[in-house]
Amino acid sequence: MGREDRTTWKANYFTKLIELLDTYQKVFLVTVDNVSSKQMQQIRIKLRGRATLLMGKNTTIRKAIRGHLEQNPQLEKLLPCIKGNVGFVFTNGDLGEIRDLIGENRVQAPAKAGAIAPINVHVVAGNTGLGPEKTSFFQALHIATKITRGTIEILNNVHLIHIGEKVGASEATLLSMLKIYPFSYGLEISQVYEDGAVFSPNVLDIKTEYLLERFMEGIGRVAALSLQIGYPTVASVPHSIVNGFKRLLAVAVATDITFPEAEQAKAFVADPSAFVPVVTQTEAAADAGGGGGGGEEAKEEKKEEEEEESDDDMGFGLFD
Repeated sequence: MGREDRTTWKANYFTKLIELLDTYQKVFLVTVDNVSSKQMQQIRIKLRGRATLLMGKNTTIRKAIRGHLEQNPQLEKLLPCIKGNVGFVFTNGDLGEIRDLIGENRVQAPAKAGAIAPINVHVVAGNTGLGPEKTSFFQALHIATKITRGTIEILNNVHLIHIGEKVGASEATLLSMLKIYPFSYGLEISQVYEDGAVFSPNVLDIKTEYLLERFMEGIGRVAALSLQIGYPTVASVPHSIVNGFKRLLAVAVATDITFPEAEQAKAFVADPSAFVPVVTQTEAAADAGGGGGGGEEAKEEKKEEEEEESDDDMGFGLFD
């Protein structure tokens, strides 16, 4: 079967993109720089059944979204994010789980000349296993070395490439000779779209426990302020009720007024001894036994100390 023409392909792509945007409420916008086609295929397999990966040209994506804004105006927030080598990961599952799944699919890669370093690259001190004829590479990068048993040894740790810098030809050649593959590439999540909102993927690091803790702190501050100024709110009403009950209880204890909830407090004030816990004979005997045992041990220790003192007072010195 022959390949479909460009017009048909574009129409089918528009239909697929719009169908995915209508079906899924959550979308990861990902950049795919330095990701090979083989790695993309592996990522699609990993996401199968849980998410759908779709790539395309930015102009085509923007045109498809603009043509669908009448049906879904919220999609307009995606337009400023469509720049660079971007793609979509559509899902209705848990965003945190899908993000972790995307992050797992990364492959190690060598540092190529001209590439922008995504991380800092260090070369640690030690024997490289390279022969003396390779010394010129280290000298070009001002790396202190010495020859040890016929091989090159790096004397100090070296910060070879800084993050955000362009990798030079000498650095790339040296790392290749040392068989160091410092970079790893995969899908990089740039933005997250959910129910009409676009936000940074860092928001996914905020756990539910953290949100609840901050929420309860806010409620506590509102309740404290409301109690201080005497303005009742939903947050302060439970505290106001408890404080009111305490005042009623104090009045009942100080007067002849009573009510069911105050009877126990009034009884305690009238006869505190009635609330002292009763110690059974068994418990008393156990306590006495424990005390007696301790007394005997103390007496034995005291007796031993007296014997030692009496030995010291025999009148004999160490050198007699």
